[in-house]
Amino acid sequence: MKMTTNNISPKPLFSSALKAAARFALLMLATLAATTAFAQDRAITLDEALKLGIQNSKVLKLSQSRIDQAVSQYEQAKDRALPTGKASFGYNRAQIPANNLKLGEENLTLPTSANAWLGTLSLNQTIWAGGKLRYAQKSTELLTQVARLDAENDKDQIAYAVISAYYNLYKVLQSKKVVDQNLATIDAQIKQAQRFFDQGLVTKNDVLRFQLQRSNIQLNGIDLENNRKIINYNMNILLGLPETTELNIAQIDNSTRDVAPLANYLDTAMANRPELRQADVRAKVADYNVKSIQANLSPSLSASGSAYYVGISGNPIPKSGNFITPISLGLTLGWDFGALWTNKNKVKQAKLEREEVTINKSIDSDNIRNEVNQNYQNYKTAVDKINLLQTSINQAQENNRILENKYRSNISSSIDRADAQTLLYQAEINLELAKADAGLAYYTLLKSTGKLNK
Repeated sequence: MKMTTNNISPKPLFSSALKAAARFALLMLATLAATTAFAQDRAITLDEALKLGIQNSKVLKLSQSRIDQAVSQYEQAKDRALPTGKASFGYNRAQIPANNLKLGEENLTLPTSANAWLGTLSLNQTIWAGGKLRYAQKSTELLTQVARLDAENDKDQIAYAVISAYYNLYKVLQSKKVVDQNLATIDAQIKQAQRFFDQGLVTKNDVLRFQLQRSNIQLNGIDLENNRKIINYNMNILLGLPETTELNIAQIDNSTRDVAPLANYLDTAMANRPELRQADVRAKVADYNVKSIQANLSPSLSASGSAYYVGISGNPIPKSGNFITPISLGLTLGWDFGALWTNKNKVKQAKLEREEVTINKSIDSDNIRNEVNQNYQNYKTAVDKINLLQTSINQAQENNRILENKYRSNISSSIDRADAQTLLYQAEINLELAKADAGLAYYTLLKSTGKLNK
């Protein structure tokens, strides 16, 4: 009996497996690419952050819309000084059923129907109204300046929000670096303590002491990472970046700046703060408002011209003898003398509003002086803290070195050794935070002088 064997070629199976592997590899590459695109890392400088924040700010877009509205109102005020004109053209047909009229011994017979075409064209121009139109133009022009100063103030607020977020992110990232450094150091200490414990040189409690210190550092690291995520997300929204972008600080200037005398910053603030410049503009608006109300006592003069077309034929096209075209020109002088006794309280109210603007500017001026002084003192204090903390780090490093040598020589306890490491760890964190606080304090001082974006 012969056995029949079916030989199956391995090539098709190998080919199918190769294609499946290729598809899987492509799928993995696509997934990796999508993941990379989904969560992007971006190192950003402060200048780049400021540019993005100002460029993508919805608040500044709203401010620009308000400026455009103010400009539109100004143009409308200018338009009110132009002449007004009207034109109309209409057709009327009259049916006269009773068309016979007796006038004594004479009879007057009217047609049974009549056609009428009536066209009018009129122009009116105010020549003088006490200057009210000019005052309205000046007021709306000044209000446009107010809107621009509002936008300038909003720009300062956005820039400061970006700077604040940038420095807060820097503080968190620097603190995380210190945590990582200290975790590496404490891990080495745990290994050394475990070795000493195995040799019978220290107790188990000494090892646990270092492990507890490591747990406390890890807890601090968890809090820092949570804060980083919150700041990172908020900053992405502020800059108009994708929400999944992981931001890193590209560079930051931690050098301290020389400060001028306080009087210099106060003078700069008085000259540049948008609030005070707005108050000056609003005072001018209030002055024009007073003049506009006082102009109610003035007589007004206007010119007008009118032309009419009256046609009595059924055909709207003019035909000799079937239409008339009266034209009239006139000047009108008017005076509302009732304003002599009804206008005085309006003027009084307008003057009180002008005085309120002056008082508000004085209040704003005092508040700005207090703000500048506080920010000036805060910056100087932040610089002093950096110098003091640098000295503290030097002392903590020396103390840590001495206790480390003593611990290795079994002269000091693990508690003293752990405390020295904790002091150094805290001093390093405090120094990094103080440097960031000083940088932010400097920008806060600039903002209070109105020179943040200049």
